[in-house]
Amino acid sequence: MSTGQRLFLLQTDDKHLGRLNSMMLGKVSTFLQRCGIPTFHRCRMHALAENKPVVALESTIITHGMPYPQNLSTAQEVEAIVRAHGVTPATVGVLQGRVHVGLTQEQLHFLSRSEASLKVSRRDLPYAISKGLSGGTTVSGTMIAAHRAGIPVFVTGGIGGVHRDGESSMDVSADLTELGRTPIAVVSAGVKSILDIGRTLEFLETQGVCVATFGNSRDFPAFFSPKSGFTSPYNVADAEEAAKLIASTLSLGLQNGLLLAVPIPEEHAAVGQLIQEAIQTAVAEA
Repeated sequence: MSTGQRLFLLQTDDKHLGRLNSMMLGKVSTFLQRCGIPTFHRCRMHALAENKPVVALESTIITHGMPYPQNLSTAQEVEAIVRAHGVTPATVGVLQGRVHVGLTQEQLHFLSRSEASLKVSRRDLPYAISKGLSGGTTVSGTMIAAHRAGIPVFVTGGIGGVHRDGESSMDVSADLTELGRTPIAVVSAGVKSILDIGRTLEFLETQGVCVATFGNSRDFPAFFSPKSGFTSPYNVADAEEAAKLIASTLSLGLQNGLLLAVPIPEEHAAVGQLIQEAIQTAVAEA
């Protein structure tokens, strides 16, 4: 397994995440609701109906993040990590014009081998459905599907954000506006390192998105690194505090999401720092 693959798994392989998600979903079970949209395949609804913890996962790592077969093995490993903590994984994807919340192994294989998959964000959902196309859902696309299926927690690697020089190019990820209008808790390793993290946090504040770092520090992580040089407005020390924050976010009816930033484990921080330095060097040269 390559360094990149290992580091992707690190985003979800923290020992706290399984307990975190289980407690989150136990606390917010009263907010679960059944999906009423026929285009959504509800193969994980039995777990929701029985009030069991379910966590949503995105699928662009399968369709656009890695080549076959690494993409398939990574998706399977991430699902296995979630199951190992007593939580049901629900990987979201679009197959032949239908949004599926919880992919089977056959469906994972299909997406991993597909050479014509779309990257499906909010703007792409209507087109993909109307044309009967297949694709991997981005953070924003996954948030929409998970929310409509009644899943309040979504775990990913790193969210999109404001690109460098975004104040001129207006290149801002739809992930940020989705967090401002879809009530779901997104657990991630922060923002992708190549982005303008400071402006991303400012944009999230403008969108009314509560941002908190998981742990005793308010340092905001940068995907490969536990520290980005920026701080979150808040932090939650443990799973119980995180669950209370999620419950309060959903109970207020504000229709915006929550971003919980989980730094990679300290034992992997050195490798992450090397990658961070390489990114900074590449950006400077560019």
